[in-house]
Amino acid sequence: MKEEQGRILVVDENRSSRRKLARSLEQEGHHVSLAEGGQQALEMLANESFDVVLLDILMSGMDGFQLLEAIKLDPELRDIPVIVISASEEPESAVRSIEMGAEDYLLKPFSAVLLRARLTASLQKKKLRDLEKAYLQQEVMLRQSGKLATLGKLSAGMAHEMNNPAAAVQRGAAQLQATFAHLQRTYLKLGELSLDDSQLDSLLSLAVLAQQRGKEPAEMGSLQRSDREDEIEVWLQEQGFEHAWEAAPALVNLGYDCDTLGSLVANFTHAQFSPVIEWLNDTHTIYSLLEEIGQGAGRISELVKALKDYTYLDRAPVQTVDIHEGLDSTLIILRSKLRRGITVHREYDADLPQIQALGSELNQVWTNILDNAIGAVNGDGEIILRTRHDDEWVIVEIEDNGSGIPEEVMPHLFEPFFTTKSPGQGSGLGLNISHNIVVQKHQGKIDVHSRPGRTRFEIRLPLDCVPCET
Repeated sequence: MKEEQGRILVVDENRSSRRKLARSLEQEGHHVSLAEGGQQALEMLANESFDVVLLDILMSGMDGFQLLEAIKLDPELRDIPVIVISASEEPESAVRSIEMGAEDYLLKPFSAVLLRARLTASLQKKKLRDLEKAYLQQEVMLRQSGKLATLGKLSAGMAHEMNNPAAAVQRGAAQLQATFAHLQRTYLKLGELSLDDSQLDSLLSLAVLAQQRGKEPAEMGSLQRSDREDEIEVWLQEQGFEHAWEAAPALVNLGYDCDTLGSLVANFTHAQFSPVIEWLNDTHTIYSLLEEIGQGAGRISELVKALKDYTYLDRAPVQTVDIHEGLDSTLIILRSKLRRGITVHREYDADLPQIQALGSELNQVWTNILDNAIGAVNGDGEIILRTRHDDEWVIVEIEDNGSGIPEEVMPHLFEPFFTTKSPGQGSGLGLNISHNIVVQKHQGKIDVHSRPGRTRFEIRLPLDCVPCET
């Protein structure tokens, strides 16, 4: 499968580093432009279209953090994925980069295979974001109801959530195909070497190790890992191995250093050495890719299940509903909006009874109120979900510690088309529709209590309700 190709802007003050990176990217078929500083990069971004920015942090004048901030604050540039490549090993640099909006943070010297994978994923994200923009522009023209507005929010969120595991599966499958083809050629080489029983037993033990380390690579810090990769690469070159830079990361993940590699190759002749190392590298890579594909497929399955549960697909409109399942599936659907800095607490009643309800429509209520709560805390706060029951009611509370609802707004909160959001940001129908679903369709109640630092929506649903679908 052909990898995504795009226009890449490399921003690095070091002439040698940016030229070396450019050559590598051009060999992959990408169109590469170079900038030696932050200000020059901003000028190029203003005049040209780029799909990904590869950015060094340590630069004089405008440093990488300042450039990253400028990109993410510019509405025209903020959706361009930025991958930070830096020699700075301070954890704070990586954390700061990710929090500012970088897609990833790679330490120099970086793995060419890892960069290729991250770049492919970023290009796919950029393509998806461009499609989302086109979709959202059309949606503004087509949005006629609260349901369509909710669908728009969910589709964008689910697209983001689906993209990462889908890209991982796609990328892993492509790499697996290439690696397996290479492994077959390596097997033919090994078959010509007349390995004895002891050597074959050694290969079987290595295969077991590769399978284990494919799931759990050897643990070590980034600096230690980088140093060991360099040492093993030099050692392999001294032994006459042609593709040392490709094999070194896999051997480090397997837990090898130069001494243990020496013990390994002592069991084989010089002619057998290179095929054995190639076989070991391919075997570990295949198990690692299978693990990545499995995790990605599992995540997709989780999201599909959450979406199916959320929409009550293939079920009658009126269902016996587990309120907790609806709240949890809604949280999964909205996960892309629950960024770092927002903490969700669940205070669920373990004995909460199930009720007869319009499950998908109740989930629309949870979506509208949670979406407002996420906006209220503005990326830094707490949201609490509480459930309880008494003799007649199932009660759901959604509380946030945001700025609160102004007193003059409260009387209009459930009116249709009333919104305090900027034009294009809200239809003014979400709470109105939520009120209708709870009160008219379920004969329930919905109340709001708000002051600065605490807003609480309380939804009461009768235990003996027969929901009305219209």
